[in-house]
Amino acid sequence: MRDALGAVQSVLVLGGGSEIAVATVKELAKERCRTVVLAGRDPARLGPVADELRTAGVTTVDIVAFDAADTASHRTVIDEIWAAHPDLDVVLLAFGVLGDQALFDDDPAAAADAAITNYAGAVSSGLAVAKNLKDQGHGTLAVITSVAGERARAQNFVYGSSKAGLDTFAQGLGDQLVGSGASVMVVRPGFVRTKMTEHMDDGPMATTAQAVAVDIVAGLRKGSNTVWSPAKLQPIFAVFKLLPRPLWRKLAARQN
Repeated sequence: MRDALGAVQSVLVLGGGSEIAVATVKELAKERCRTVVLAGRDPARLGPVADELRTAGVTTVDIVAFDAADTASHRTVIDEIWAAHPDLDVVLLAFGVLGDQALFDDDPAAAADAAITNYAGAVSSGLAVAKNLKDQGHGTLAVITSVAGERARAQNFVYGSSKAGLDTFAQGLGDQLVGSGASVMVVRPGFVRTKMTEHMDDGPMATTAQAVAVDIVAGLRKGSNTVWSPAKLQPIFAVFKLLPRPLWRKLAARQN
């Protein structure tokens, strides 16, 4: 449970190697977060991440095997995490794959695999998390989606469509949890400079994992339902969603 000053004391990260999630935990560590569970597909690769967090001030870091694509295992894995840590303040749902649209065009099975990770895996794990948060009567599930889900571009529409589904799911789950003490916060970053995007040119209003982390922590502090990062993307995408499709195609093409 959050401390007397409202600071987050414990976090579960689904997608433990996410640069945005790690930066967020480091920010929370400045405000007395001391217990972190890192859940990821390759636990061995999370060892250095755990060391980083300990250096940042986290005192307890547990590492758990979690495969976002293995939806059948999610309820068991998450229930076991809760059994070991019966009170978790925040869960960061931070896994996902960007993929390559050209590859997806030639390999529909690869496109489906990406959609399973980005959307189906988030649905199964998100529902399992929500049940535990509801049972304990408090806590926030922060779901990292993307502005790419606000309006799909031809250049990455498989990714964008999976994020659109994730965003809608997170909103509906948040509405369902109203009155339970638990909540969902939707996080919509723009183009973020990370290892996942290092092969790409910066998108408009490119930001960093650290900047997104600061916005996430501010949102948690305020109890926000939605966080845009950077915030100025919200009015811009409000306009984008109203553009006629031929005009949107031309505008989106210029972003490459």
